[in-house]
Amino acid sequence: MPKLLYASSSPYSSKVRMAAAYAGIAVDLVPVKTEDKPSELISANPLGKIPVLVLEDGRSIHDSRAITQHLNRLSKNALFPRNPDKRLEAEVLEALADGICDCALSMVYERRMRPDTMVYQPWLDRQWAKITTALDLLNVNPPKLPKKITAGQMALRAALGYLSLRFGGQWEKGRGRLTRWAARFDEKYPELKGCVPG
Repeated sequence: MPKLLYASSSPYSSKVRMAAAYAGIAVDLVPVKTEDKPSELISANPLGKIPVLVLEDGRSIHDSRAITQHLNRLSKNALFPRNPDKRLEAEVLEALADGICDCALSMVYERRMRPDTMVYQPWLDRQWAKITTALDLLNVNPPKLPKKITAGQMALRAALGYLSLRFGGQWEKGRGRLTRWAARFDEKYPELKGCVPG
């Protein structure tokens, strides 16, 4: 069985865990702390980033988008539509959700890694502006939640879960459609709710 090196708070790990569960692909979940630089993680991904999917033959796949594409091939398109236009839509939504997470993580690390006197507020403001612009766009027209969802919707649910974890009470105001979308996602796909960052 392939092993997934992950952290429960990581939105990228969350997306991949959802994708594996939704596609019906069994993976052995191995929690890791990236700050400890465990040898198992570094040997699988020299960047020391998660998630990493370690295959049974020893090869490793890293970057969450590479993993969702691999899981999609294994599951014969359970995560992305075959139709080129619909597939592109799913891939763009996944990229947008991952971009929100990139900005949010940048803010978290700016505060976590620097002394308070060295935290650069203009950087934080710039990242937050990117996040809010993306959220406002998504709030106007949230993605549909059909019977068959894609890795794009899973990525967005993971991103919103991460924002709630790290920026709870800050991103929701004025975005009722998006907060309701997250609640509906959890209601429609309860088997994935345990994968939301926490």
